[in-house]
Amino acid sequence: MTSGPHTAEQPTLNKDVPWDSFDPGAYIGNNYLDMKTVDEEIVSRVRDHFSDRLRGSDRVLSGIDVGAGPNLYPSLAMLPWCRHITLLEWSANNIEYLQRQLPGYEGHWEQFWKVLREGPAYEGLNPRTLFRDAAHPVRGSLFDLCHTERRWDVGTMFFVAESITESLEEFRRGVGCLMNALKPGAPFAAAFMEHSEGYRVGDLEFPATYDIDTDEVRAALQDFAHLDDVHRMADVGHLVRHGHTGMILVCGRRKE
Repeated sequence: MTSGPHTAEQPTLNKDVPWDSFDPGAYIGNNYLDMKTVDEEIVSRVRDHFSDRLRGSDRVLSGIDVGAGPNLYPSLAMLPWCRHITLLEWSANNIEYLQRQLPGYEGHWEQFWKVLREGPAYEGLNPRTLFRDAAHPVRGSLFDLCHTERRWDVGTMFFVAESITESLEEFRRGVGCLMNALKPGAPFAAAFMEHSEGYRVGDLEFPATYDIDTDEVRAALQDFAHLDDVHRMADVGHLVRHGHTGMILVCGRRKE
């Protein structure tokens, strides 16, 4: 599939995209086989945020990684505190990938754990065993969370709300759905592509919401969350998306 011409009046919506054809192997090859400098910074900041906000918590919490896709580092970042981590994902291919990682995840994820274990909360843990026991891939949509009565203690969402639609309205709704799924006071980390025009995975093109910058991200979250840190990274050395100008990482807490 190649995205056709679109206008602000006719954006490609999430429902228009063949998500079951998403190729996790191609996506990993483009993004995660070798850890990029920007990902190292993201992992470090998320590690420190969760370590600060969850200090003293036993490993009894519930976590959710929304739109997990073929990316394990958000769930790895929650392992010191979460006994159960929901990997919410819509694509059948990505669900299959996540299931394959449970018995023992692929070796390239060790470079991300190496960054995490620089934090005291991660020292001495066996991430493969913890991930196998804690992670639970679940078929579901980000938008399902707008209607769920379940609430999680910790949450992550990395490059999802702006990477499943061209609609700014759907982007804003997706951010609200994530917030709806978190308990009051729950720490979270979310990352967004700035001004992405879409992205190719294998032979397919996928949509993105172009109008994303720090102001839009703050506006989407302001009614729901206390924002501890909104950090923009220019990422000039590794432009992984058409036209994108950087990445935005938000670390915060769900409002009480």
